[in-house]
Amino acid sequence: MTGTTKKAAKRPKLGDTGHLSGWFFGVLGVGVLVFAVLNFGDLQSFGAMLQRAEPVWLLAAAGLQGITYASVSLGWKLVLDKARSPLPLSRLIPVALSKLFADAMIPAAGMGGNLLLVDRLVKLGVPRGAAVAALIVSLIGYYAAFAVFALVMLLLLWVHGKATPLLAGVVTAFLLVALAVPGLALWLRRRGSRPLSPFLEHLPIVHTLLHVVGEAPARLLRDKTLILGVTACNAALFLVDAATLQVCMLALGHPTPFSTAFIAMMGGSIVAALAPVPMGLGSFEVGSTAMLSLLGVPVPAALAGTLLLRGFTLWLPLLPGFVLMKGSFRSVHLHRSKAPEVE
Repeated sequence: MTGTTKKAAKRPKLGDTGHLSGWFFGVLGVGVLVFAVLNFGDLQSFGAMLQRAEPVWLLAAAGLQGITYASVSLGWKLVLDKARSPLPLSRLIPVALSKLFADAMIPAAGMGGNLLLVDRLVKLGVPRGAAVAALIVSLIGYYAAFAVFALVMLLLLWVHGKATPLLAGVVTAFLLVALAVPGLALWLRRRGSRPLSPFLEHLPIVHTLLHVVGEAPARLLRDKTLILGVTACNAALFLVDAATLQVCMLALGHPTPFSTAFIAMMGGSIVAALAPVPMGLGSFEVGSTAMLSLLGVPVPAALAGTLLLRGFTLWLPLLPGFVLMKGSFRSVHLHRSKAPEVE
């Protein structure tokens, strides 16, 4: 077989971005269009609310959301520092923005943005094993924080006298999911290259993890101090998002205690995690609004505050996320087009 034939037969890998960027952005373009059309009513409502809301509180909400991207990036930085492949936060924060866009547009069973994370870190000069470790440890930290705060939410509901058996059942179902995802990643890492059953190998999330998790250095996945630090970074996400919801309610003239905002944000996040919908579109709004209403917030105000929160956490970052992602693909493509071909 000649070198040309071998090159033609080679399957594209995660890092072969130059070959994939054309169809990739075609899919993204269609996704953006469908995304906007299906949620046009929410976009209109969000625009109307922005006109009524207090500008000072809107600026505060935007500032809080900036903290979330720094917190996510700090979690990755902790792993990369331990892996002796440090990157400054200034280079990681744009990756966090582009990851949000990929999560929204190409969910890929919840792994679209995570695959982008590995790819982008490799492009920034991080060894692939360290990039995969950043992915796996951040998954563990995220779901650990999520599970703990789900239990805290249930406890707060009990304190408010609102902890029904139905809510307890929903939280229990979520806890099973929260434990399953990082547990699956660690199990696949420990079992090595032994084959799985055909059924498991064809599950999208198993297929994805199976092809990357083995590349993560075992010492990083066993580092309890590192995992605790990354969990703390991810815990900050939930607390800051709850504070953002509280600020959104203030902007709309409906002051809400932090505990109420926290319960609503966690309730919406749990419903979104259990619903098979990309980024929890619609399901988060229902869960958050229902929780606010359960705790005494009028339904119109609850829905308005939730939509305003989603504006800051989802809608507004989409455009810069798309621009950053497209720019990174273009720079990689130009770099490769200038490199000499190796026969």
